[in-house]
Amino acid sequence: MERGNRRTLVGTVVSDGMDKTVVVRVERLVRDTRYHKFVRRHSRFMAHDEENACAVGDQVRIVEHRPLSKRKRWKVQTTLRKAEAVGSAS
Repeated sequence: MERGNRRTLVGTVVSDGMDKTVVVRVERLVRDTRYHKFVRRHSRFMAHDEENACAVGDQVRIVEHRPLSKRKRWKVQTTLRKAEAVGSAS
């Protein structure tokens, strides 16, 4: 059974401190009305991460979902790119 067209967004994980929840920052470009320059705007979404697989810096695709908690209405669909590990080889 088809579930309809759900919105998907691509963003970067900025926090993974909670259990099964990540905070995803989604950036978009908006054209300024007066100067006609493109300005970066961002939104933060709380998304459900069932396996706790996401880490800070990962690029993920999130999809709309039914309400899971007070502020959680998105679910991590897939991880597009893992964060590069910063090595301390001295």
